[in-house]
Amino acid sequence: MDWQGRRESDNVDDRRGFSAGHLAGGGGIIGVIFLLARFLLGGGNTDDLQQSFPQEPQQEMTNEQKAADDDRAKFVKVVLADTEDVWDKIFSDMGRQYTKPTLVLFRDATTSGCGNASSATGPFYCPQDHDVYIDLAFADELKNKFGASGDFAMAYVVAHEVGHHIQYLFGVSDKMARLQQRLSETEYNTYSVKLELQADFYAGVWAHYDQQMKNVIHPADIKEALDAASAIGDDRLQQETQGRVTPDAFTHGTSAQRMYWFKKGYDTGDIKQGDTFAGEM
Repeated sequence: MDWQGRRESDNVDDRRGFSAGHLAGGGGIIGVIFLLARFLLGGGNTDDLQQSFPQEPQQEMTNEQKAADDDRAKFVKVVLADTEDVWDKIFSDMGRQYTKPTLVLFRDATTSGCGNASSATGPFYCPQDHDVYIDLAFADELKNKFGASGDFAMAYVVAHEVGHHIQYLFGVSDKMARLQQRLSETEYNTYSVKLELQADFYAGVWAHYDQQMKNVIHPADIKEALDAASAIGDDRLQQETQGRVTPDAFTHGTSAQRMYWFKKGYDTGDIKQGDTFAGEM
């Protein structure tokens, strides 16, 4: 992705220089799949986020690592700016005004409207404060733990979390919160998968229009996004972590589903084709 020297979003709360201590966490991207989806993306109880989990002490970053982290922050800010431009246009075309989310950059741990969070929880969107939360170290986790390398893998993550903000603006998050109050965990997981796949679709829609409007995305970038989507599919993660696949516990979708919906959004750019719920809500 061509990003250097381009506009960076001002809607960023950079907390990397502040330490909130080891407040909460557990599970890395597994935490996202088996923990966050139950309440962060649909409201509800945030007690689980406030649990304390043991973590490895963080080592002081070298100057070289700090420089790399700053470059990564600049990249994320450019991606966020691009999401603002794209969704501004889409909402304007619908006769609506797009309300931009704030992206919170943190290191190790922080607080959110959905409770305390750590880098171990992975990136998430909090519908209570309408912010996106990302510890930039997740880019290293994508590469080293999940084999999803390339800067556009992280762009996909940002666009996916912004996709959850789009769902909030469309009222989907509120509907999910109401469903959570009356469904069993297994039943709710089915809807959680649909929620995540729609966010993947919206990430693809963003990439479609970002390329159309700015001509900054390359075919290799789309492959990086698809590799990232595949790497964090429920089936693949379950197989790698527990040696078996449990479909009833899926909350984000299989690798194939996540790739399909991102690619559909990218290929069509048609927001009307992203109803992963198919009238069920």
